[in-house]
Amino acid sequence: MTAILGIVLPVFSLIFAGWLVRRIGVMGPQATSELNRFVVYLALPALLFDIVARSSWHELWQPHFVAVFTLSTMAIFALTVAAHARHSGFEADGPVLGLAASYPNTGFLGFPLLLAALGPWSNTLTLISTIVVACVLFAGAIVLIEIRLHVGSHPLRVAAKVGKSLATNPLIVAPVVACFFPTSGIAVPGPVEVFLKLLGGAASPAALVGLGLFLGEKREAAAGAGLLTAILVALKLAVHPLLAWVLAVTLFPLDTPALHAAVLLAMLPTGTGPFMLAEFYGREASVTARVILISTVLSIMTVSAYLTTIG
Repeated sequence: MTAILGIVLPVFSLIFAGWLVRRIGVMGPQATSELNRFVVYLALPALLFDIVARSSWHELWQPHFVAVFTLSTMAIFALTVAAHARHSGFEADGPVLGLAASYPNTGFLGFPLLLAALGPWSNTLTLISTIVVACVLFAGAIVLIEIRLHVGSHPLRVAAKVGKSLATNPLIVAPVVACFFPTSGIAVPGPVEVFLKLLGGAASPAALVGLGLFLGEKREAAAGAGLLTAILVALKLAVHPLLAWVLAVTLFPLDTPALHAAVLLAMLPTGTGPFMLAEFYGREASVTARVILISTVLSIMTVSAYLTTIG
């Protein structure tokens, strides 16, 4: 247990540090958005670019892992969206709630946690999962929201808005551009590699502190949101990893280390991406914030329990 705490506590201590300085007023309300902008627009894209540029297609081509993580993630998203549509109709709230239930915090928590728990080899699997989350799940949610918001509009107008959203997302653009290097066989120039490592090295600690700042914000809970929040948290922390495990031992068998990586990535708490989207579109921001807060706190116990189980 001491070894497990040694892995988990430093990660969540950074989150707590951000939460504390926000709560006691050392950092103001703008700190959250500004630090998150630094991570999203500079540090995390640099980390993703560096990892992709130094990877080989042989490393990234892991179809069973891709299938396990993608199918489990998209199944939770689709289930949530379908359930919401059945209850409330085809509103744009559905995809936001779907993200809250299925969007694991791979970029902010995945890299430091799996690096500490499983070792450097896990960076490639975390990268794959982050690409799936950013390029498939998040992008798919944006497409679905835009379509639902512009029902009746000309298809070309909808396509233009969606295309602009995807083309300006640095978490999508960075790994796509970096594919040039493993494809061409050209090495990243030395000074550029140093720059990427310095900037990318700030991604995890800054992201974790930024997440703590976000969680330290005081927000009013929406009336009657308790049950919905509980369902979304249960889907994220229990159903998602269980589905990933089932797929990894049945339809798409993975070796033991990759299986543990897939389950750990699936059981990560909800990331801040869904809240950013919820706030931007004015859809279910309060519920999404509560899901992030509660799932992050509870994940300390669920992740620790899983790491203890696998030794």
